[in-house]
Amino acid sequence: MELKEFDLIVIGTGSAATTAAYTCREKNLKVAIIDERPYGGTCANRGCDPKKILVGVASMVDESKRMTGYGIKEKSEISWEALMKFKSSFTDPVPESREKALKEAGITCYHGTASFINEDQVQVGEEILHFKKLLIATGAKPRPLSIHGEELVIHSDDFLNLKTLPNEIVFIGGGFISFEFAHIAARAGAKVHILQRDDQPLKNFDAELVGLLMKRSKEIGINIHLNTEPESIEKLGEKYILHMKEVSMIKELQCNLVVHGAGRIPNIESLNLEKGKISSSKKGIEVDENLRSVSNVKVYAAGDVSSSEGLPLTPVAGMESEIVAYNLSIDEQKTGDYSVMPSIVFSIPSLASLGLTEEEAKKKGMEIKANQFDTTQWYTYKRTREPVAKIKIVKDKNSQKILGVHILGDNAAELINYFALIMKFNLPLDEVKKVLFAYPTSASDLSHLL
Repeated sequence: MELKEFDLIVIGTGSAATTAAYTCREKNLKVAIIDERPYGGTCANRGCDPKKILVGVASMVDESKRMTGYGIKEKSEISWEALMKFKSSFTDPVPESREKALKEAGITCYHGTASFINEDQVQVGEEILHFKKLLIATGAKPRPLSIHGEELVIHSDDFLNLKTLPNEIVFIGGGFISFEFAHIAARAGAKVHILQRDDQPLKNFDAELVGLLMKRSKEIGINIHLNTEPESIEKLGEKYILHMKEVSMIKELQCNLVVHGAGRIPNIESLNLEKGKISSSKKGIEVDENLRSVSNVKVYAAGDVSSSEGLPLTPVAGMESEIVAYNLSIDEQKTGDYSVMPSIVFSIPSLASLGLTEEEAKKKGMEIKANQFDTTQWYTYKRTREPVAKIKIVKDKNSQKILGVHILGDNAAELINYFALIMKFNLPLDEVKKVLFAYPTSASDLSHLL
């Protein structure tokens, strides 16, 4: 069997993978890339990009309903079949176009599962590849539910490819995926349930704003069952029956579809890390501040699969891929800056978070002031009859430095980025207020918020 040599091998073709591959190839390094799934990674094929298309249409329907009688004659309805066709026009070309671009750059492409056979070799199918450096960027996969009947549950990528939308859907878990897809499904006419095993969904977000989002979710017909966890699932005819654990608030629930929304774990199971002398934990590949494996200096990890400080977000994965590309070829090593990472739940309305929550700041012993704004009567929100909109800004009591920002509202996903700029570069708030933002826009509200 012929042994093929590469300066860099990248496992994965998503956001954490391709930047490093292209950058190293531009430096005339011999690069190979491997993926067991269609090229392009989670975000472009079966994650944030197609999801946002569905969210966009659902948001239009929601706004149309709110504005019926206020300029809109009849509220709109979602055609699921047409929506899936539109979504597919974005996702279907991705694998071929991504692979073509990689090949045109001179990168050798492999399809299959990569597994380590020693500290500097991996096997793909029948081929053995030797590397000087290797980047693991395999992302994350759904967390095992470990319940009887788990095989009956579909995952997020399956939901994004549903030909028809079932009448009644249960989402297991109260995280990003469940809330986002639940809001899409509810706007499309389905009866929706979310099962949360304790009393606090979306734990990394401001609890008060999560409470408001839950209230709005219930108003549009989403049933949120707290302290409820399935013990088993069975199928009877066209129905699925979920049997709950004894401590749950309900004992049984019937539906037409069960969707996994109970979190994700690093996708490392098939890599055979032990043979590569690569340490891992529940958080993923154990890396140092330069994203290099703590146990094999030839190996790096980036994105959702690494144990770095970064949140499992596409921009973080892209940043880490850039850092790895730099560190592979420069003696002076770069580290990631995770101080400002906006995080958004694309529900309707959106929920955005940046920095510390009020509770987190207090736990750190900080003296803080939390400014809260109910913005439902502000022009930006009133003109589209938003039923709920709130902004909370956590500041250091003495310096007035912004420590955290939390937003619930249709403009949350855009407005949070202005605060990211302010926090990233520590901009003086008095100077920001002097900026003549275009009016009327959500940006023009900044001077009243600071």
